Amino acid sequence: MTSTGVVLVGADGCKAGWIAVRREHGSTPRNPGSTPRNPGSAPQVEVFASFAALLKASPDNAIVAVDMPIGLPEFSSKGGRGPEALVRPLLGARQSSVFSIPSRAALYADTSDFITVEAWYAAHRKASEVARATSDPPRGVSIQAFGIFSKIREIDTLLIARPDLRGRVFESHPEVAFCRLNGDQAMQLPKKIKGSVNPAGMAERKALLCRHGYEMSFLDQPPPRGAAADDFLDAAVMMLIAGRIASGSAKPFPNPPLADGFGIPVAIWA
Repeated sequence: MTSTGVVLVGADGCKAGWIAVRREHGSTPRNPGSTPRNPGSAPQVEVFASFAALLKASPDNAIVAVDMPIGLPEFSSKGGRGPEALVRPLLGARQSSVFSIPSRAALYADTSDFITVEAWYAAHRKASEVARATSDPPRGVSIQAFGIFSKIREIDTLLIARPDLRGRVFESHPEVAFCRLNGDQAMQLPKKIKGSVNPAGMAERKALLCRHGYEMSFLDQPPPRGAAADDFLDAAVMMLIAGRIASGSAKPFPNPPLADGFGIPVAIWA
């Protein structure tokens, strides 16, 4: 695959929908795994209400790396779908950031729009019941995982309906991405502490992003409305992984990727 003229997109879910960092990839890195200092156009950041809108705003040859599970199991085994168990050992103290995703049936147990907190918790209980019935050992759904179910379904329904997207939209994970870009050394500091952004952890990641071609002035700007500062950095590192995928230097976990019941590839790329 040539990376010349390809638009690279890094995406992450955020409160307003999806935050995307995008740029045109104008050249191929000389060394596998490296990032050219000025590879094409300057990056831009934008928030989209839906993943479909994000794709519509990108050309048909865009490579998208997104921090969201892609490919769902019919039955969930210990450790997750497969990719999770492979990448956790890379991350040391950061491995808790990789959480297991339950079965497709649990993901689709309740697809309502929740207008009350009570309805939200009732849907969580229902999803957990289905998850326990479709996992071994039986395991419910964490609140953290349930919070992104609707976003997982957004991508899942698109990739079921449009098989052509399966070669353009790739799952990644920010902490795995930072680790791979840091010579396979996990970040030393957490990005968040007790739900609040950790400035030292953010600074550690910004410094690494700058070593891979970003300008600090771009990373220091306030995130767009509806997105948090850590969402912005996650989308920024996802864009670097999109570049690694485009240039052939990214690695899937597992290699080769698995496939779910719909034939959707199942792997974390970094």
